Amino acid sequence: MKKNRFLFVAMLFAALSLGFASCDNKGNEPEDPQGEQNSSTENNGGEETPVTFTLTLLSSNEAMGTVTEGGTYEKDTEVIIEATAKKEACVFVKWSDGNTENPRMLTMTENLTLTAEFDYAYVDLGLSVKWAKCNVGADSVHHFGGYYAWGEVEEKDDYAWSTYFDTTDGGSTFLKYNNESGKTTLDKEDDAAAVNMGEFWRMPTNEELEELKNQCVWTEKILNGIKGFEVTASNGNSIFMPSAGYGVGTGVYDFNAFGRYWSSELKLSHSGDAAYGLDFGDGYYWNGDYRWHGRCVRAVCE
Repeated sequence: MKKNRFLFVAMLFAALSLGFASCDNKGNEPEDPQGEQNSSTENNGGEETPVTFTLTLLSSNEAMGTVTEGGTYEKDTEVIIEATAKKEACVFVKWSDGNTENPRMLTMTENLTLTAEFDYAYVDLGLSVKWAKCNVGADSVHHFGGYYAWGEVEEKDDYAWSTYFDTTDGGSTFLKYNNESGKTTLDKEDDAAAVNMGEFWRMPTNEELEELKNQCVWTEKILNGIKGFEVTASNGNSIFMPSAGYGVGTGVYDFNAFGRYWSSELKLSHSGDAAYGLDFGDGYYWNGDYRWHGRCVRAVCE
């Protein structure tokens, strides 16, 4: 009897032990290794997705120049980028990261945004300032550009004392620039070069115009049908100054015969109603005109 009771207890203990082991195994069942792999891989045949980066290219001034298109590229792809000036008056200066190579090769290792910076082209004549390649408002060297009354920054339909910004009595007295006030050189906001070309540009002083006239060789030339002078410096560099004439009333006079260009300074010896300039044609030069006349401007920079 005791033997049978002992056997019953042993059998019951074994049954309970099997039950506990089964519950533990069910509760801690390991995940399917194949299922884990499928959840971390995209449906692309088991291959990893390539790493890509985005290249964005911009122009600082779309009227001045363009850039090649950007795009999305795989890591370590080599991409050639290029900036192109739209007109002869402009030039590529640099990329926004300071690099000046153009065209330029990039290796894509990150997302990248670059801006091509453009400015107006200048010529170094070895003088005290650098001279713009083209007139203010001109797209190419033989174009005249704009006609501006002295101290005005926009062209207009009628050049006369009655339309001039600095007088209300037909040029008898002047509001801002005059001998009495001592204000005889144009402020930036009244400088056609600075306003139309940017802060690094300005109209030349009378001394700088005299330097251009006296330290360079002036040779009459016709360029694309436009008369003017090729102005050549001792370093061999040159600029072309077209004979654009000047605006009086609603017309343009001396067109393709004489060149008339403003300085930034009043002509004090002329009662304040005139400003210094550079005038040329038929082998002679003079330097001044009534302020209300519409004349061309050739900018300078330091």
